[in-house]
Amino acid sequence: MDKLRSMETFIAVVESGSFTGAASRLEMSAVMVGKYIALLESQFGTRLLERNTRRQSLTDAGRVYFEEAKRVLEQVAIAENAVERLRATPAGTLRVTAPTSFGGCVIAPLTATFLQRYPEVRVELDLTNRKVDLVDEGVDLAIRIGDIHNDDLVAKFLCPYRMVICAAPDYLARYGTPQTPADLVDHLCLSHTVWTARNEWRLPGAEGEVRWKRDAILRCNDGYGLRMAAKAGAGLLLQPEVLVAEELASGRLVRVLENNTPEPRPVHLLWRQDLRPLPKLTEFIAHIMQAVRDPADP
Repeated sequence: MDKLRSMETFIAVVESGSFTGAASRLEMSAVMVGKYIALLESQFGTRLLERNTRRQSLTDAGRVYFEEAKRVLEQVAIAENAVERLRATPAGTLRVTAPTSFGGCVIAPLTATFLQRYPEVRVELDLTNRKVDLVDEGVDLAIRIGDIHNDDLVAKFLCPYRMVICAAPDYLARYGTPQTPADLVDHLCLSHTVWTARNEWRLPGAEGEVRWKRDAILRCNDGYGLRMAAKAGAGLLLQPEVLVAEELASGRLVRVLENNTPEPRPVHLLWRQDLRPLPKLTEFIAHIMQAVRDPADP
């Protein structure tokens, strides 16, 4: 078996805490993970991991091997990057993470056009709302929504993440068009199940902020499901503008309360500090920046 792959597998087992977690991270079976670990222990003639049904821990030998193996793989990555920098054309694998909805609607299509321009690049796009650690998880670029509080990363503003309140024309015909946030008490509202008192949306009004209606007629854990319900006339929808752009353009959904939408949140590109970032990363950043421009910018 490949020695570097064995090292990578052992490190994944230690960092994820289980064979199953390592298997998911490396996209292989848990059985294969076990074979890699068994091979290493056989080669060294000693156990690297102490395992039982409830937990696993490193032996003294395992602790030493873990630190040295990480150092070896870091050097391998440095060597690979050094070779990549000699290439004029971007190449290699680029690991990108982005929020699920924004990433699916905006970043994934732009990744497709980027790959058409640079066919020697391979992109691993991880769509997740989890805050990924770029260093620990070997990610080249992250797209984040909200304020940034990390001085160890380079952050570049991409665009505002604007919200819109909208409804189907037939819903508005039945219930009328709200004129102020206070009118929400007389309307049916749709809500995402992740919205809680801690992260709920507040609408700016003439007499202070108004909460998005908590007793929603429909709560759903999927934004697409909420959009489908709104198009069917279920009620008022509060969602990022980018997700409902097509429905708004076609008239299937209509904007309301345009002067009372929540303050936009900033979208940033984040990457690790590097005096000489790889061409695959710099070109991808330039591609995204050029395509995602705020219409309000000159």
